[in-house]
Amino acid sequence: MAKRTKPMTGPAGGPKGMGKPSSIKETVGRIAAYMKEDKWILLAVFITIVISALANVIGISFLQTIIDDYIAPLTENANDALMRGFISVIGVVAIIYLVGAASTYVFNRLMVGVSTRTLYKIRVDLFKKLEALPLKYYDTHTHGDSMSLFTNDIDTLRQVLSNSVTNFVNSLVTVVGVFSMMIFFSWELTLIVVVMLAIMLYSVKVIGGKSAAFFVKQQQELGGVNGYIEEMIEGQKVIKVFSRQEKVLEEFEVLNEGLRQSATSANTFANILMPIMGNLSYILYSITAMVGGLLAINSILTLGTVIAFLQFTRTFTQPIMQISQQINAVLTGLAGAERIFKVIDEKPEFDEGTVTMVSVKKAEDTWVEVNERTGEYAWKDNGKLVHVRGSVVFDHVTFGYEKDKTVLNDISLYAKPGQKIAFVGSTGAGKTTITNLINRFYDIPSGAVTVDGIEINRIKKPDLRRALSMVLQDTHLFTGTVMENIRYGRLDATDEEVIAAAKLANADTFIGHLTEGYQTELKSDGNNLSQGQRQLLAIARAAVAETPVLILDEATSSIDTRTEGLIQKGMDRLMEGKTSFIIAHRLSTVRSANAIMVLEQGEIIERGDHDQLIEQRGKYYQLSAGMFELS
Repeated sequence: MAKRTKPMTGPAGGPKGMGKPSSIKETVGRIAAYMKEDKWILLAVFITIVISALANVIGISFLQTIIDDYIAPLTENANDALMRGFISVIGVVAIIYLVGAASTYVFNRLMVGVSTRTLYKIRVDLFKKLEALPLKYYDTHTHGDSMSLFTNDIDTLRQVLSNSVTNFVNSLVTVVGVFSMMIFFSWELTLIVVVMLAIMLYSVKVIGGKSAAFFVKQQQELGGVNGYIEEMIEGQKVIKVFSRQEKVLEEFEVLNEGLRQSATSANTFANILMPIMGNLSYILYSITAMVGGLLAINSILTLGTVIAFLQFTRTFTQPIMQISQQINAVLTGLAGAERIFKVIDEKPEFDEGTVTMVSVKKAEDTWVEVNERTGEYAWKDNGKLVHVRGSVVFDHVTFGYEKDKTVLNDISLYAKPGQKIAFVGSTGAGKTTITNLINRFYDIPSGAVTVDGIEINRIKKPDLRRALSMVLQDTHLFTGTVMENIRYGRLDATDEEVIAAAKLANADTFIGHLTEGYQTELKSDGNNLSQGQRQLLAIARAAVAETPVLILDEATSSIDTRTEGLIQKGMDRLMEGKTSFIIAHRLSTVRSANAIMVLEQGEIIERGDHDQLIEQRGKYYQLSAGMFELS
């Protein structure tokens, strides 16, 4: 099998982000902040945990009384008074244990509610932040990384909040209570317990430390496996087209083998810890029984005291083992929480804009702001209204996705209202980057982009994007009806407006042939439709938005030439009166543009309309003469 380097993903859930929490105190504090509203419930949880633990301790302590005051005397001289007393004590012990059982149920039930509410808030904050992050974040983090936050990390945190915390506190209270009672019953026997406890703690430190390290590595490998599975499921079509099933399986086996090895190591140390602790507890029990028996023979301790102490010994070692186990679980959960908070702390999309877009209507010779939709808009700049016409200007723009690598070099261009501007050039020339800058998906370090004379960094991003609509090469349809997917372009659009937009994009015909027409449910990104049909819906979605600026990024790339001819008139109607930016390989799509920009390595090397560029006999002429599609 070919050796493969494991993918090094980002901090959201892949290997680089895994490890012990760097700041336990800060992470615990942030989790506690989410529980602030449940503070009284948490107090009730703590009280019931204490009651449950103490009920067990007190119940054991009654063994001394039962044996010394009732069972031993009854073996020598049975009488009704002793028997009634014996039954009464048994009843009291039963009530104590019932109270303890009820308390255990209550604190577990309350903690389930607290944990689910806490995780709900964390999920909401995490999802809100993922929605608010700039596209640059998704350029460096895979979908699998983000999904790992909601699955792997949230699940480990759920286990900590619902189980580990309560078990840890319960075990801690039990240990303190039992140790106090052991000192009360016999300080001599307690010394033996202290010595054996030191040996146990040393074993936990050595073995548990190694186990914790491997458990963290196991979470790391699990995040990598989950992320890989997510990506491969999404890319099934590509995998099958290129017959890469065997290669994918090989890569998965490498990742899965890493998970198996770390899980084996983690569980090996975790599993040997329990038998070692169990054997040490048996040794402690045996030594305590022998020494206690000698003390009882010499009348230093009573038989009831020795038996009760032996039971305390058994009760004492079990919570210590539980504490050692819970520490590993808590550390793993806190590491997951820290990764979640790291994403929540990511800087959201920066927006310092103050200019907004408002609906207006004409009143005599001026525009007046109105509340109702009129189809006319204006930029509101410190009370001044500037009619939205769709004039776009690039003024000496230089940009790169990375600081040391520019994609656009000193780009200057303009688009008058209603003009169609086409971009052609080889892959990577910077065509899509220009449209990304119009949307302000990325901010430019040098130069300026203006819309209607206003720099776009002064316009609020949501308002700027309300003035733009895009049709991308890679369409994305959401789970819902065809009607809802088209209406996504403008949520207040009526059914009639949606249908009109579909007709404009020539999508109405195929929609009418669907099982339920516009109410047909689409799932799995519309996989029950052809790629061309999906793209027609994307065009209809842009049409219903009725924006002054339209961006078509390979909008007809997945539509056959016959269908393209049918919708060309509709596309012309869609672009009528709009400033349109077109990225296309097909000559038929760009030849009617008012201006065609030929890009090469981030620079505009030719510009003009189709006839002018043909006359120049430059790059555009070579492309158009050499093949049907521009590439």
